[in-house]
Amino acid sequence: MALLDKLPSRILTVRGWGFVLTAIVSLLAAQILGRRDLLYVGVLLLALPLASLIVLRIVKPRFTAARRFQPQSMEIGATTTVTLSLTASVAGGATVAMEERLPARFGQAPQFTYPSRNPTRDGVSLYEYRLRSASRGVYGIGPVTAEFTDPFGLCISRHVLGGSDPLVVTPAPVDLLGTALSGSRGSDGMAATRRQANPSDDDVMTREYRHGDSMRRVHWAATARHSELMVRQEESVTTPQATLLMDQRHHGFATGFSAAFGSGDGTGLTTSPTFEWAVTAVMSISAHLLERNYALRFLDHHGAPALLHSASAPFPSDEEHHGQGAVAGIAEGLAALELAPETGRRSSAEDGTGSSAVRAGEAARAAARRIRRSTAEAAQTAHHAAYGDDLLDKLAATRHRGPLIAVVGVLTTEEAKALASAADGSSPSYAIIATERPADSRRQIDILRDAGWHATAASPMASLPTVWAGLEQLAGPVPSGAGAAPGAGRPSEQHRPARDISRGSA
Repeated sequence: MALLDKLPSRILTVRGWGFVLTAIVSLLAAQILGRRDLLYVGVLLLALPLASLIVLRIVKPRFTAARRFQPQSMEIGATTTVTLSLTASVAGGATVAMEERLPARFGQAPQFTYPSRNPTRDGVSLYEYRLRSASRGVYGIGPVTAEFTDPFGLCISRHVLGGSDPLVVTPAPVDLLGTALSGSRGSDGMAATRRQANPSDDDVMTREYRHGDSMRRVHWAATARHSELMVRQEESVTTPQATLLMDQRHHGFATGFSAAFGSGDGTGLTTSPTFEWAVTAVMSISAHLLERNYALRFLDHHGAPALLHSASAPFPSDEEHHGQGAVAGIAEGLAALELAPETGRRSSAEDGTGSSAVRAGEAARAAARRIRRSTAEAAQTAHHAAYGDDLLDKLAATRHRGPLIAVVGVLTTEEAKALASAADGSSPSYAIIATERPADSRRQIDILRDAGWHATAASPMASLPTVWAGLEQLAGPVPSGAGAAPGAGRPSEQHRPARDISRGSA
């Protein structure tokens, strides 16, 4: 038996290999002893596994597999319940061992047998297990793999049943304290304004009388001046607006110890610890504003919709977000957002922010490239560069429309100056620089503050609520030990074993 256990079992079972070895011995004995009966036995023992293998290859079982996630998408650190239903096209049959394929980060895959102990009246077998993830992303759950054997138990045939279903894991927002962002709007974000209908230059608080207006609203002084009935202007409630800018440049978050890495957990995202902190910050700020009835404009470093390149965004081309479902929409879009490679990036010798020990050859090649670059190409690059004309023009079109909040990575001096010019003097502007070394961004912070920004820098280990609360005081760089990064200390990914729920979920 020890020899049989060492034989490959992907096609034949231990019993099948026993038949094959016995057939070989019988054929050899028939040849040596000249016994025809041993020849018949050997041929029969060899034909049975071969016939069983052919039958399993031809007759393929048909199953219908369906999954339901509850909730459909989950936040980092939360748990979702997966309900798997399996239905065979032909009722009855032997017991089949099955396994649900999962990404490696979820640990051991759940295993179960079909049919369940108590299937439904329609012949559906139900199974349930739970999943939890400590990283955002879109994970493929499934398909189901099953091992089928012939009636004699000689051969094995593995089949894939159904496909996979995406499980969306969104970043978890952190509760932020109320700040002066709301201004005079109150805790609900609403502001009382005057609705003006054809006002005059002399009196913008009144308008002409219209049929149906109450006589109690007649403004007699204005009526005497205009020689016609004038009524007081109506008050209305307007929706406040805000603009959120999210940096997604690869080199902006791929510095120091937070070098960008490709995820090997099934999501394939290019990210880094600093970018993950920025994603949590953006998610928290978005939820903070939307829950206070703000209409949020969400842009990236080029001025395009921030979720345009996210594979999980339900509406990637939308840049305006408001209403009850806006928080869930942004969270789902941020689930698969990754760092975007920067085209036309200047070298460290050009922007002056790299190491001082730059090789002379690299500097010479950089100078040669600058000389060869034509004026037209330079203008085109500047137009589409990070924090370039596209972004500034879009922000200029929305001046006086509420606060501007920017969550960015490492900035060069030129990029800081370009971003600083986007500040609107009539509305507050806030900037958070996410970097491994906040002290190295002091010059960029000074540039932003000189332009009227409330700016600070934070490391991935900083407490986001502390950073947010300190923006109003123009706080300097937050020490790396100010607090744990959002998500620190959360339990690692795991799942609970699948169980048969044909009698009802536990």
